[in-house]
Amino acid sequence: MAEPSSPETSPRSRRVMIVFCLAIILLGLLLRRFGPGLGLPFGVVKYGGSLLWGTMVYALLAVIAVRRPAAQLAALAALIALSVELFRLWHTPWLDAFRLTTPGALLLGRVFSPWNLVAYGAGIGLGWGVDRLLRQEGASCPRDARSGNASR
Repeated sequence: MAEPSSPETSPRSRRVMIVFCLAIILLGLLLRRFGPGLGLPFGVVKYGGSLLWGTMVYALLAVIAVRRPAAQLAALAALIALSVELFRLWHTPWLDAFRLTTPGALLLGRVFSPWNLVAYGAGIGLGWGVDRLLRQEGASCPRDARSGNASR
């Protein structure tokens, strides 16, 4: 009899991870757009966005590499987050002009902050935890049910 798969060894559903990623992006955009108007504290809006950005990086990596261990994805997501944050220390006229646009601010940010690294780390941890829960749920379903071919 085969050993049941654990959340760490079961493959991710690319479809589920894409939906998770899109939900994170939508939540981040809503937080950025409506957070201040809802009376949310500045810290929640600013670092909540950074937390969601870190979660999104993890989720995007999980979409691309559905069979990679979560620890590898988290490490790579942390490396990407650190690189992007350090990249903010590099200034050129064209890069600073791009950072002043909405896409530039969302993708690269504007100002270096070590607190963003803390928020990214929390977001990556959140992504790892949700990934584990989603795979745990997937591991408890029969393979046919996960692929949409459940027998009736």
